Amino acid sequence: MTHSMSLVTQNPVMRSLLAELDRFTQTDVSVLLIGETGVGKELFAEYVHRTSERMNKTFVKLSLASLPEELLGSELFGHEKGSFTSATSEKKGLFEIANLGTIFLDDIDDVPLDIQTKLLRVLENGEIFRVGGIKPIKVDVRLIAATKVDLKERVKEGRFRSDLYYRIHVYPVTIPPLRERKDDIVILADHFIKLFAGHKNVILHPRTVQFLQNYEWPGNVRELKNVMQRLVFLADSEILPEHLPADIHQTNGLDVQSGQCINCLVEQSMNHEEILSCLEQKLIHYALEQAKGNKTQAAKRLGLSPSTFRDKCHKYGLNGTE
Repeated sequence: MTHSMSLVTQNPVMRSLLAELDRFTQTDVSVLLIGETGVGKELFAEYVHRTSERMNKTFVKLSLASLPEELLGSELFGHEKGSFTSATSEKKGLFEIANLGTIFLDDIDDVPLDIQTKLLRVLENGEIFRVGGIKPIKVDVRLIAATKVDLKERVKEGRFRSDLYYRIHVYPVTIPPLRERKDDIVILADHFIKLFAGHKNVILHPRTVQFLQNYEWPGNVRELKNVMQRLVFLADSEILPEHLPADIHQTNGLDVQSGQCINCLVEQSMNHEEILSCLEQKLIHYALEQAKGNKTQAAKRLGLSPSTFRDKCHKYGLNGTE
């Protein structure tokens, strides 16, 4: 298990990604973090900063989607006194504050074209102009940007400058969503339990673990963290399935399995016959699980004769009681 700078993982893809990232942290190249909302892009940005030669300098972060355009320029580059109505004094922008350190700009896909031009100037010349200013200010800042969409598409649509894209795309890092690294769900859940439980000893019930692993986690690691925080307060010592939010508790393992079969068809990794065989095996396994291993009851659930069901169990190497 890797537990590096708050990045908790045992997933081979994630561990490989971190190992490769370690080769770039000591450089000043721009890093572009790509991933769905909630996958932990900010944690990756902090990891890059804290393992770089700039680790003892300032780390600043800003979500570019959180501010209107008229405030964004002032926030990033600062402003001179009197440059606009409410500018009663001069203000340093985040690039000045982050000088010699690192700046993390999340949601770079949402940045307006006017601000994109100014960001390009920083990357090319290492200088900024405050809003209302006429004197360039030199800055030495490492940029880490993050996007939740394919920036190439934004470039094609004319919504993102191609020259800025190539500037920030020096080292792209695609962070897989939690549903693609389910082997991380339990260790992350345990990590968050320890984080929120304090002196209280809280554990996960085995059935709860099954529900957590069957759920698709559309909100990724952030959603898991929020859920675990709530569950720690609800549970006395053991987090039971009934403590889970309804959308997780009602996750149907069979729905998840059949969804995986559809993925195999779409991705053409299996042919029609192989998928049917795979789905039949999953159905039999599910029926046995629901019938607590009783083959007669499981056969009844599927509307099969006991002898046919036994033959299929033998075919797929599935065991149960008679």
